[in-house]
Amino acid sequence: MQQQVAIAQDLVLVGGGHAHVHVLKSFGMRPMPSVRVTLISRDVETPYSGMLPGYVAGRYAFSECHIDLGRLARFAGARLIRDEAIGLDRVGHFVLCRAHPPIRWDLLSIDIGSAPRADDVPGAAEHTIAVKPIARFVRRWEALLARAKKVPMLRLAVVGGGAAGIELALSAQYRLAAPPGSAVEVTLVTREALLPSHHRRVRRLFERILAGRGITVLTGSEVVRVEPGALICADGERIAFDEALWVTEAAAAPWLAQTGLPLTADGFLAIDETLRSTGDPIIFAAGDVATMIAHPREKAGVYAVRQGPPLVANLRRVLAGKRLRRAVPQRRGLALIGTGDGHAVASRGPLAAYGAGCWRLKDWIDQRWMRRYRELPEMAAGESEDPMRCGGCAAKVPAQVLARVMGRLGPATSEAVMIGLDRPDDAALISFPGAPPLLQTVDFFRAMVDDPYLFGQIAANHALGDVYAMGGIPESALAIATLPPARPPIVEHDLFHLLRGGLDVLEAAGAALVGGHSAEGTELALGFAVTGSTRPGKLLRKGGLRPGDRLILTKPLGTGVILAADARGAAPAPIVEGAIATMVQSAGPAAGCLLAYRATACTDVTGFGLLGHLLEMLRASEVDAVLDPAAIPALDGALSLFARGLASSLHADNASALAALGSDAASPTEPIAALLIDPQTAGGLLAGVTADLAAQCIAELRGLGYRAAEIGLVTHRTGGDPRVHLEQGATRALPEPAIAS
Repeated sequence: MQQQVAIAQDLVLVGGGHAHVHVLKSFGMRPMPSVRVTLISRDVETPYSGMLPGYVAGRYAFSECHIDLGRLARFAGARLIRDEAIGLDRVGHFVLCRAHPPIRWDLLSIDIGSAPRADDVPGAAEHTIAVKPIARFVRRWEALLARAKKVPMLRLAVVGGGAAGIELALSAQYRLAAPPGSAVEVTLVTREALLPSHHRRVRRLFERILAGRGITVLTGSEVVRVEPGALICADGERIAFDEALWVTEAAAAPWLAQTGLPLTADGFLAIDETLRSTGDPIIFAAGDVATMIAHPREKAGVYAVRQGPPLVANLRRVLAGKRLRRAVPQRRGLALIGTGDGHAVASRGPLAAYGAGCWRLKDWIDQRWMRRYRELPEMAAGESEDPMRCGGCAAKVPAQVLARVMGRLGPATSEAVMIGLDRPDDAALISFPGAPPLLQTVDFFRAMVDDPYLFGQIAANHALGDVYAMGGIPESALAIATLPPARPPIVEHDLFHLLRGGLDVLEAAGAALVGGHSAEGTELALGFAVTGSTRPGKLLRKGGLRPGDRLILTKPLGTGVILAADARGAAPAPIVEGAIATMVQSAGPAAGCLLAYRATACTDVTGFGLLGHLLEMLRASEVDAVLDPAAIPALDGALSLFARGLASSLHADNASALAALGSDAASPTEPIAALLIDPQTAGGLLAGVTADLAAQCIAELRGLGYRAAEIGLVTHRTGGDPRVHLEQGATRALPEPAIAS
């Protein structure tokens, strides 16, 4: 999307907690001109903690209790940096990240939550399942459910007697005992009494509920060590378990202690009544990570969700240069604690109630809160904007337009050009007297992701693909970048991230960045001109396919439609993550593998889609091909997005390639046809390999981490223009490769 106003201030949100979710929604509804919002989050799906026990009990699906941060950030016009904060440089105003260069801020807000304190109990981190981070807990919980089906009796220990521990114990017991024939023994262990922050009436009520459900409760039992399969208590008691959940008191992230910010005795950020750090006027914090010194409250979601509105209000006021407002939390919140079986306990001060009605109230409150951040209006385009104009290689000029232009130019030739426009390939081959031949190629496109470091990685990976497709070795690169207008420190930051991302990929490939050019523009864009050397006798061309060769594709298809859907806020975060993972996967090892198995021809699949690039190979080789639709790998979610009518902006122009299917031609809207012409960014290599080596080549590619597949075979030419036939089952199951002894 084109930037209309120069960026003047960077608001950076660290963590995808409940309050930050509201900040994002607010900026989506009412953006501030010249303010850029950036979210740094380790997870792209943030859980609503209040619904986690319901998920454990089987009452909610994963998607029902998680908010898609990718979609919400897109709605907010915010950049999403998929990474984990590990520190702050308060002098330079940088967030230090695990896998990114430092990210600058003008105004910072922290909402990273907390985790159960386990570092002070030896063995707890290694032998128990911590409830936070919740994303990790969910994976372990699903594995626990699978294990429970295979054993006649499961002993589950839950460590922690607060509301979260009790709720999880009851929910887990309900879920694990639900399948017929299942048996579970649950033991709740706590060093204090149950629910120490609640009234005695509530504690007595839960004592009766737990006893009625057959859950053993051990109070006054401090766990001092955890061994495989056993909790060791301070009094020497040994509590055996098959699985253990760790739900003890909240602990703060260790890196906060290195920030120099004022902290509480237990390590949480100290904030004032405006949610601002007591030691830094441009740092705010909310949720479990913070404690309001004048009004401390327990770490509970009931307070965290209510901090969103005052937090965003005060962030806006700082950005606008206005006076802040107090945001004192309520003294007591209504706690609704589920019991897993469709009932809940309501607790507020001395008041306590129990029953199905309390659960219905809890469910209504939770579902209503979730709807605010999951049911977002579909993103609309501006008056002069096509909502489906894509970035990445989907922003290419259509193939027919490009061919007509090159045909009209008639550029002069040179004796130094061995492969050029007269016989175009993935890269040009230049040879000078007394020097080895060199490969030259260039790629450039506007951003398809809003993380400049990630974009730099993808752009470099894409540019290197042409050299790898010809069997070459990358040697050097020139960069060309355009950046939207902004204050000089912001431009410097973004340009550094762009080039650092590209440089990390180039250096890993053995190529040196030797120069480049930068300019101001309305959109972020980046490209690289790459020079490579050739391996003697191992130059790969688009031509060279022979009848009988097997067609091998090294990566699944679908980045075009997924990125197009993401731009509309219509692609779930896990699907986008899958596309990003394939775009940052280097083609280098795949090229080496194909060379080792004596590939007869090769190209990289990019903007013109699998079918368009296959046709280039067939023309150059004077052959036809058969494709097996069932064998063509697709990224998760791609086909379902096609079925919803989504496609990239280059899709319609690429559709002309479908004519090569002849009588097999399908409508461009049919999912398999759409997949064939979907433009790829940093796509896979498409190569021909002899039939006797195809199985071993596929096995080695998969061993290298590629989702490689045999997708078809080469046949004799049957007419003037190349033809591609679709035939279900054309590729038989590959035999197991022989293993050398």
